[in-house]
Amino acid sequence: MITLYNTLTRQKEIFTPLKKVVTMYSCGPTVYHDVHIGNHRSFLIADLLKRTLLANKLPVKHIMNITDVGHLTDDGDAGQDKLEVGAARENKTAWEVARHYEAGFKKDLKALNIIRPKKFTRATENIKIQIALVKKLEALGHTYRTSDGIYFDSTTIENYGALAGLQHVDLQAGSRISIGEKKHETDFALWKFSPAGTKRQMEWKSPWGVGFPGWHIECSAMAMKYLGETIDIHTGGIDLIPVHHTNEIAQSEAASGKQFARFWMHSAFVLEHDQKISKSKGDFKTLQWITDHGFSPLDYRYLTLQTHYRKELNFTLEGLEGARRARQQFVALVTGAPKRGMILPTVYADFLSALTDDLNAPRGLGILWDMIHSDAAPADKRATLLLADKILGLNLAKEKRLKLTTTKLPKEIAKLAEQRVIARETKDWAGADHLRTELLARGYSVTDTPEGQVVARMI
Repeated sequence: MITLYNTLTRQKEIFTPLKKVVTMYSCGPTVYHDVHIGNHRSFLIADLLKRTLLANKLPVKHIMNITDVGHLTDDGDAGQDKLEVGAARENKTAWEVARHYEAGFKKDLKALNIIRPKKFTRATENIKIQIALVKKLEALGHTYRTSDGIYFDSTTIENYGALAGLQHVDLQAGSRISIGEKKHETDFALWKFSPAGTKRQMEWKSPWGVGFPGWHIECSAMAMKYLGETIDIHTGGIDLIPVHHTNEIAQSEAASGKQFARFWMHSAFVLEHDQKISKSKGDFKTLQWITDHGFSPLDYRYLTLQTHYRKELNFTLEGLEGARRARQQFVALVTGAPKRGMILPTVYADFLSALTDDLNAPRGLGILWDMIHSDAAPADKRATLLLADKILGLNLAKEKRLKLTTTKLPKEIAKLAEQRVIARETKDWAGADHLRTELLARGYSVTDTPEGQVVARMI
């Protein structure tokens, strides 16, 4: 039995798919800039969910969109398109920016060992179906026209914002700007007209004039195209609830007359210094930052597993160091124990029970650590850990022992290593991080073990 917390009802519910195959849609990135580690948490949670479903013998059809047009700099339908902003920032075309950051995102997914969706679907390649959906909403009497676009009238459906249990969500659409020609502040753009006298890089002809789709319409159109009018699970970050997901529900259900998504699952924010990591602040950490500082992307994956997905995760270098040490102990068991072991059935059953209880990965990890510290045979521990890793996704089966030389360290390297020990002892994590980077640049690995720091030349 799988139980999942459903944002629609604000409670855990038993999950069963409508049909034999679970239909699952995930809001992907807006590809105008690098994806930061806070964004990646939602993709890691979607992957954990998919792996848990697969482990319970439920096949999954997973679709993820790529937003390469239509996402404005203000969620209230004002400002510039983020792709146009990215193009101006980098002196490239909007198309070049979109493809560049899409490729970087897919590279990140591979590094994090995230199973690719059945299909990535780009907004720019599905303009016709978005126009068709807007036309259907227009025919049903849910739209009106202003000087800058076609808008959804949120009063034409019952309980907008209260729809499907979202009544106490703070509706932000239109709250930060003057509503202008909108009839109600919670109305939202379905199709935006290109500004007069301006030639946009991304624009299309439509029954209403040359323009581009609104941010929300793309997800509804593509989800229904590939998965049907009612899907089993829709995932995304918690920041998408108030505007994007609320509007997806409104326009989808207005068009079909059916429930759009049966389960909505949202991951909480990643914080740094108690503040949400955000592109708007300019200084944000990417997966490249993780690797540049001597960590594996899978160390970050382990870090996200240590906190339940509905709780905020406070990112610190110290926490990442701890995740790295823990994952290395998993690697040490997998690479060091005999290979011919048997699965420990009680341990694995308890682990699987934790994950099927609303993806309780922290409890699942605790069960595995109890096993590791037990007197069970190392080979059996290894076999059980590898089976559990089909859900955790740490890619342990492909890990290899790091080959290190045993030669004496040169004086300058030994001095840097000693300085790093002192930095860690005094909790100067930034200094320790800088020294790790310096040692890596000189060809020396740094491994923090329960017995202390190990520095050795890499082969």
